[in-house]
Amino acid sequence: MWLFCGLGNPGEKYKNTRHNFGFLVLDTFAKKHNLKFKIYKDLESEAVFYKDKAILVKPLTYMNLSGRAVKKWILKEGIPVERLLVIYDDMDFSLGKLKILPKGGAGNHKGLLSIIEALGTSEFPRMRLGIGKPLNVSAKDYVLSPFLEEEMLRVIKILDIASSALEDILNIGILKTMTKYNSLDVSSNEK
Repeated sequence: MWLFCGLGNPGEKYKNTRHNFGFLVLDTFAKKHNLKFKIYKDLESEAVFYKDKAILVKPLTYMNLSGRAVKKWILKEGIPVERLLVIYDDMDFSLGKLKILPKGGAGNHKGLLSIIEALGTSEFPRMRLGIGKPLNVSAKDYVLSPFLEEEMLRVIKILDIASSALEDILNIGILKTMTKYNSLDVSSNEK
């Protein structure tokens, strides 16, 4: 069993913002498989089970406290940390770039830092989704802003690719999935 944790903030206000890229990937996967998220108040999250292969989790704690919900799920389901995949936005990559890593640090990402602190380790896989660097705006305002209309084609494309990568992790494993997807880049404005 895998725990796919998409990072984001709950509520309509944040729904289509850059910081909610992780939520959007899980929403795309769920839609493809006709899955409906359910609120688990005691686990501070929305979640849905996909067959006996994965649990899709969207913490409802707000980004900076994501670790609370992740730790609760890991303890409840007995999932080893190497079977946790955290999906999140990353300003170090341009929009349309995706990278799957077996482990790593938090960088400047507060949601990832919260998970590392809650679990006491950074030895878990992650999927980094590029959102680009802000121009003339603070990082906080940038990540909480919605994607621009001219970016939506790339957003839709990368959501589809990321959703397919989740399926591949379940079917062919994380290492083969990394090889397959880490060189893909739809960050250019291709038609």
